[in-house]
Amino acid sequence: MTQFNNKLAVVTGGCSGLGQGISEKLATLGAQVIVADLKTAEQGAQFVATEKQQGYDLHFYHLDVSVAEQVKQFGEWIETNFGLVDYWINCAGISIITPFLQHTEAIWDKTLDINLKGQFLCCQIAVQQMLQKHQGVIINLSSESGKKGTNNYAAYCASKFGVIGLTQSLAAEFGPQNIRVNSIAPGVVYTPMWEKQKQAYAEKKNIQADEVMDYFANKIPLRRIGTLADIANIVTFLLSDDASYITGQTINLNGGDLMF
Repeated sequence: MTQFNNKLAVVTGGCSGLGQGISEKLATLGAQVIVADLKTAEQGAQFVATEKQQGYDLHFYHLDVSVAEQVKQFGEWIETNFGLVDYWINCAGISIITPFLQHTEAIWDKTLDINLKGQFLCCQIAVQQMLQKHQGVIINLSSESGKKGTNNYAAYCASKFGVIGLTQSLAAEFGPQNIRVNSIAPGVVYTPMWEKQKQAYAEKKNIQADEVMDYFANKIPLRRIGTLADIANIVTFLLSDDASYITGQTINLNGGDLMF
């Protein structure tokens, strides 16, 4: 897709998991990619060095998406050093599996701050820059849990349902300015996030930790869990001109596990 050549893309949470897969895919297509992540400057430099060895042109910025002043400074840094952004993909997020009555206020606040407020703050910067170009595309990461509530996920579900509402609101408001905003609702994709919470999920289902991924695969109609390539491919489609008439949508990507 030559249309990505010389385009400027931002991927939050782009140093691992879904964000890393998206960042690498966009880089292979010729985009200039800025990866914003909580990793330290040293970790970020090592990440970029490793990516460059594979031929990817990525740039790192240390960012806590839940802190408004940091996000504002990030936007100014982008504009000063690279110009105005063309694509913005919000991948930064956390997931904490906890029974509802054990959900603390701290868990609730941290989850909503990163997963929902962080996307809100980043979308403000993205829209401000895209309005100057009279075009742009934003993709927000929701979740299958943003369409169907599940037990032990109260804060996570609330945050991801909120992302869908945010996406629809922005799409309606800025469509006339040729800014498209869509969301993706992935099912299970094996990433470091799932590695961290696999034991908690096993306890929730009363199975062994090493059985969790097979449990998911066996209940999905396509009989497999998602891959980073699945995510990256739908992102590049939604960013592309092939999706120029798609906005305000939340695309299921779950192998048929959820069909609405």
